[in-house]
Amino acid sequence: MAKHGGWAGKVLRVDLSTGKISTENTIEKYKDFIGGTGIGYKVIWDEVPSATKPFSPENKIIFGTGPLAGTGAPCNGKTAITTLWPTCWPKPLVASGHMGGHFAAELKYAGYDAIIIEGKSEHPVWLSIEDARVELNDARRLWGLGIRRTTYEINLQMGHEASVAAIGQAGENLVPMSVIINSVSHSAGGGAVMGSKNLKAIGVRGTGSVYISGKKEEWEKAIKFHLSLLGANNQHVVPSSPQPWAEYYSPGSRWISSKGRNWEASRPPIETGSCDPHNLNRIAYRSNNAVFFLGNDAWKYTVRGNGCTGCPIRCHTILRVPSVYSKYAIPEIGQNTCGGLNFGRAFFKTFPDGPKSQTSIEACMVGMHFADDLGIWNNYGLLQRDFQKLYYDGILKTKIDEKEYKSYSWDKFEKGDPGFLFELLPRIARKDGELATALGMGTGYMLERWGISEEDWKKDPALQYWKMGHPRHHSNEDSGQIGVIINTQYNRDAQCHSHTNFIRNGLPIEVQKRLASELWGSPDAVDATLAYTPMNIYKAKMAKWSLLRKELHDALALCNWMGPISASPLKERGYRGDDSIESLLYTLATGDKKSCQELDHVAERILLLHRAITIRDMGTKEMRTMHDTIPDWVFEDIKDKSPFSKGTNRMDKEDMRIAMDMYYEEMGWDKKTGAPTLETYRKFDLGDVAEKLKQKGLLP
Repeated sequence: MAKHGGWAGKVLRVDLSTGKISTENTIEKYKDFIGGTGIGYKVIWDEVPSATKPFSPENKIIFGTGPLAGTGAPCNGKTAITTLWPTCWPKPLVASGHMGGHFAAELKYAGYDAIIIEGKSEHPVWLSIEDARVELNDARRLWGLGIRRTTYEINLQMGHEASVAAIGQAGENLVPMSVIINSVSHSAGGGAVMGSKNLKAIGVRGTGSVYISGKKEEWEKAIKFHLSLLGANNQHVVPSSPQPWAEYYSPGSRWISSKGRNWEASRPPIETGSCDPHNLNRIAYRSNNAVFFLGNDAWKYTVRGNGCTGCPIRCHTILRVPSVYSKYAIPEIGQNTCGGLNFGRAFFKTFPDGPKSQTSIEACMVGMHFADDLGIWNNYGLLQRDFQKLYYDGILKTKIDEKEYKSYSWDKFEKGDPGFLFELLPRIARKDGELATALGMGTGYMLERWGISEEDWKKDPALQYWKMGHPRHHSNEDSGQIGVIINTQYNRDAQCHSHTNFIRNGLPIEVQKRLASELWGSPDAVDATLAYTPMNIYKAKMAKWSLLRKELHDALALCNWMGPISASPLKERGYRGDDSIESLLYTLATGDKKSCQELDHVAERILLLHRAITIRDMGTKEMRTMHDTIPDWVFEDIKDKSPFSKGTNRMDKEDMRIAMDMYYEEMGWDKKTGAPTLETYRKFDLGDVAEKLKQKGLLP
């Protein structure tokens, strides 16, 4: 067999029921699906029967990396965790989470592209991977500990360079809304599935390397080229304020560095500076998500940025807030980004000193402390939105008994006192009481448990509730119809940033339209935000491209928060990115020469397999009406502005019907049912999948 670069070459399989540990050849079995979610979906299709429950020993959880993980490719730190999702309502379906950090690289250096976990141990265990030495260890002494202490104890045994992916008390107690965390703050869903298998943690330490097939000078040139095209977090390619080098700026950009803006909690303080894009050594100074989300007061608490293997963006901001140690006896240091950073703050409607205040920052620190130690997931903020509605609409008083209700300090909650989180979050992790148990189930199952109509929940735009227990994730507010289409396709929040990274990159709309014409065939593929136009075929092409690039990134182990590189900060390039950067890096790393179009073909195969698993496990081909549904609030506007008028995200129902028709046609799926056709499955070498669906009457 010809030697390939990129891949480690082996997939590790661990049967917790028997203790058997074995390996498979990655290239022989999984190369057509690249890695990451591709391997995960392949395993779920082949090995996990329909009607399997998430917490059944027959369910499997797959930790998948890709051929670019552990290489010098920028933003290569993702691990895809694929399993049956316990928060997907009314029945669990396949889904993936994606954690950054350093786990993916260590796994590759140890010699593995993925880990398949199956069965269930008789007692708590943790998995130790040190190159070829793989062992299951007794974890009873670790059971009941938080993620931080668990990580510390395993690092004492394996060494501080080992990466540890662990669950906290939420995962142990089978709280569906729980996560797996590595590298302090890098999380993905699936914690309860690990807990159901009595698997506390996976520690991995690799001393090997990843072989690169291409010539060294060509690889280094490609890396430098990729770095030159990077913007700030979410591929924002213009600064948020005027800079001496910049032609444009946008106040909404996450590129917030400038002269006079300092990481003031560093010793000594560090000025971020203007960060001319030609100075590749200053990329890490561009982003500060704490300031972006929490306001300028966060500068004085910023130590520095932190992030994943091979990524200069450093989107996790490290904060030092001394007051939380004296007030709440928690560590003064915390770090996270986006939803994790806002975890604690998002529970409260108001704070005594304002929305971007000292108290709000303290709430963030308390929330990060508990979420990242107990291992609680916020479902992209829907957990907090649900909680507020339940309280302020008076629903809680009707669903929990008086004694439990009075056990919470609601005066603290209403005043925006972060101390309230000490009462709520540990109880969620322990399933302590009816409120905590229901919140930890996820929205769909909570509604079912309490007899609340999902249709009523979906009508409230403040909840941003989409369907099947998951929230909106960059939908009609980002790219109009394109964002809506993307949000219909998965069994959890879409996690797709391909479209929003383009439309929110900060460039003027006229520049975006020029780039869109080159990428998708017409400037009409994109609209200015809050100035949407009726659907056209080019928007359908952009929607398809966005989804395929997400799947490609999840398979290669590239961060979809930063890719695709569809625009750049370079004026001399006309602000063009490079739509073929994935192909360039993949080809050089693996030696398997594939064009941009050929890699997109593989990505479409992966997305198609996800669709097939969903159809099989739902037991219906009627995906258009049973799965790809759109909540009513997408078609409403609080000021009753008409669709396509300036200043509204409101979509038009007939236009969205046309949009879905165009999307299905682009995908080669049946427009009536939304199910892929036999010809489409065969086109992507999934004829065997189609035959099994045909036998069940699940082809259109």
